[in-house]
Amino acid sequence: MNILVTGGAGFIGSHVCERLLRDGHSVWVFDDLNDFYAPALKQANIRSLQALALPFTFVHGDLTDAAAVEEVFVNSNPQSTLKLGQARGAILLSLARTGLQPGEYAARLIKKAVVGIGNAEKSQVHAMISRLLPGAKITGADSADALAVAITHAHHMASARRIA
Repeated sequence: MNILVTGGAGFIGSHVCERLLRDGHSVWVFDDLNDFYAPALKQANIRSLQALALPFTFVHGDLTDAAAVEEVFVNSNPQSTLKLGQARGAILLSLARTGLQPGEYAARLIKKAVVGIGNAEKSQVHAMISRLLPGAKITGADSADALAVAITHAHHMASARRIA
């Protein structure tokens, strides 16, 4: 099984990775090697994992390099709309505190970016995400929607970089 471990260069994360590797899994580690504690120790942990000569990949990066959210939509249930707005507000506040400017995309734009038509059904979004990310275990419509937002944002960021 392919497993992604965020923060896998740290003490606990590197031990989790070692166990997963020894159990026969392919492990991808995503870590920014921040100075929460000595980056040199984290780099040593990564070298130790690489020395095992097992299916291991290290990606140096920060999960907070980019963020995206779906724009608020009008819902027939006011209570659901209120709860969605509260959750979205908490997310946007958290992102603002890190200095990130998240991408915001309308549902129609997300569906068009992933499926090709803006009025796609949730099942079509799920099916396309499964095709775009083969081997990924998508555990429901909400997971597929979140991945669709991420893919849309990645495409828009790549286009913006090409234009700039």
